[in-house]
Amino acid sequence: MQIVKPYAKLMDVADESAGIALLRKIEWCGRISHRSEEAQGEDSWRRFIEAVVIGHGDWSIVEHASATVDALVDRGITHEWVRHRLFSYTQESTRFVNYEKKMPASFIQPEGLIAEPARAANGEPCELSPAQWWGHAISTAESAYKNLIGAGCPPQIARSVFPNALASRIIVTGNLRNWRHFFIMRTTKEAHPQMREVAIPLLAEFKAKIPILFDDIEPLAKQSESMKRMR
Repeated sequence: MQIVKPYAKLMDVADESAGIALLRKIEWCGRISHRSEEAQGEDSWRRFIEAVVIGHGDWSIVEHASATVDALVDRGITHEWVRHRLFSYTQESTRFVNYEKKMPASFIQPEGLIAEPARAANGEPCELSPAQWWGHAISTAESAYKNLIGAGCPPQIARSVFPNALASRIIVTGNLRNWRHFFIMRTTKEAHPQMREVAIPLLAEFKAKIPILFDDIEPLAKQSESMKRMR
């Protein structure tokens, strides 16, 4: 059983200069409405974004710039992520990847599983700890998959025994306005803990590399408060 850590990272915005290039593109596109492209200067993007996007609320022009994220998360989180329908996705396919021939299956263990045996509802001590029960379930599912493949089942049939904990690589592309909405929704107190585990560090990377647009989003805020923000 191979356990891996989840992650989500920007692919195409290497540093702040690349992020500023996206903001300069937004500025140029926004200036077309008034045909003031000639007023764009080396550092005018900051003043323009602060006044037109943040101040005036013209978020539509932010849709002209996009970013791509490479993520490794479990299947339960990919099910939530693809609910953001305006993103474009390419996801590791359990129909076509044979985890006996191509690579071994890997799994993501939720944080917070208790390692010590707990007590059942009747007060009797449990045989195994939650972490041990989780490991037992994953090992059983992985063994069943291997047996099905060995018996001649194609991957698209054998995959049915895999749990949500199966790690899955997913590539996500969206415009910066959609990314803002994603962070407003998925870094809140109410978001799934395993979603927050990747979304909060990813938000920090966006803030570090793409100035201004994401600075007001606070991780672990209440969703009702987060949703009041401009988007």
